Amino acid sequence: MKKNLIASGLAGLVLGIVLMLFLSPAGFNESAEKGNAIKSSDLIEENVKADEVPNNFSIAKAVEVSKDAVVSVVNYQGGDMWEGAEPQPAGSGSGVIYKKEDGEAFIVTNHHVVEGANQIEVTLTNEQNLKAELLGSDPIIDLAVLKVDSSEIDKVISIGDSENLKEGQRAIAIGNPLGFLNGTVTAGVISSSDRIMPIDIDQDGSEDLQSEVLQTDASINPGNSGGALINIRGELIGINSSKIAQDSVEGIGFAIPVDVAMPIMESLEKNGEVQRPYLGIISVSLTDIPSQYHQSTLKLPEKVENGVVIREVEPTSPAAQAGLQSYDVITELDGKTVKDVGTLRSYLFTNKKVGDTMDVTFYRDGKEQTAAVKLTDENY
Repeated sequence: MKKNLIASGLAGLVLGIVLMLFLSPAGFNESAEKGNAIKSSDLIEENVKADEVPNNFSIAKAVEVSKDAVVSVVNYQGGDMWEGAEPQPAGSGSGVIYKKEDGEAFIVTNHHVVEGANQIEVTLTNEQNLKAELLGSDPIIDLAVLKVDSSEIDKVISIGDSENLKEGQRAIAIGNPLGFLNGTVTAGVISSSDRIMPIDIDQDGSEDLQSEVLQTDASINPGNSGGALINIRGELIGINSSKIAQDSVEGIGFAIPVDVAMPIMESLEKNGEVQRPYLGIISVSLTDIPSQYHQSTLKLPEKVENGVVIREVEPTSPAAQAGLQSYDVITELDGKTVKDVGTLRSYLFTNKKVGDTMDVTFYRDGKEQTAAVKLTDENY
């Protein structure tokens, strides 16, 4: 009996040692190298190949390498020189330092953050205040570019890639919600990498165009607008915008993809504006026209349920030169279906350039026709 107990004890001790070796980091790693097991140090927070992201990267690391490139932006309005009144803060948001050269630094923010400002001030993470110059602003994509002296700036954010994002990948928002919670970090995932959202540019209650945005469950609140949406590497993948968000819904935030933003930023930086191709029509969505007019006035086949009705063609415009007329119903651009005014503008603004030729498919008097339109600048 005693021998059995000793043997049993020795067996248990040997088994314990084996288990300890196997479960220890060294034993686990050795086992992993011999088989197909995944080492705990190889677990990364993004759905990409292990060799694309260093193992030591985390949310904290991503924030550490990028947070100093995110600044606070204050919009000052009013003031009167004769009455001795100084401009007062009228709103605030965030911005991202994306470029530094020749003693100047360039900051991207949202158009609505700086709209109407007669003075703009930027606050760095070290609480240094800098006066900013507005180089250009674009209400359509809701972006603006500022310029400041770079002598106090050390950090410029790394530009990432938004085209190849996948749902479920890490998304980290950095900004200044409510105007005073500077350097706030919220984290989540990419909920949708190619969400299409209606945009009401003039706030008249009707859709002006549709915009491609990134959807994330990382919290984006007022004051976060213009801030950075970064990936697990700390690279910029989007410009946050609370303007697009729905106030009645929680857990849904939106950002302008960096691949969409960069050409706009470059144009604003160099030209102060974005030159977009001009078609030269005043139009309305077919779905906004009472159905009784679809056949009686527009003479459309019953199969045509969506499109854009030309209400007026501006004289000497590209549309006029191509022969388009009032009451023509546009259904396709370059073979792509046109559902409404929003999709027409979105295609025109994001897929075409000044000088391009665009094939317009339309119905006139019940017959389908096509016209080639040479797009120009609106100031042509």
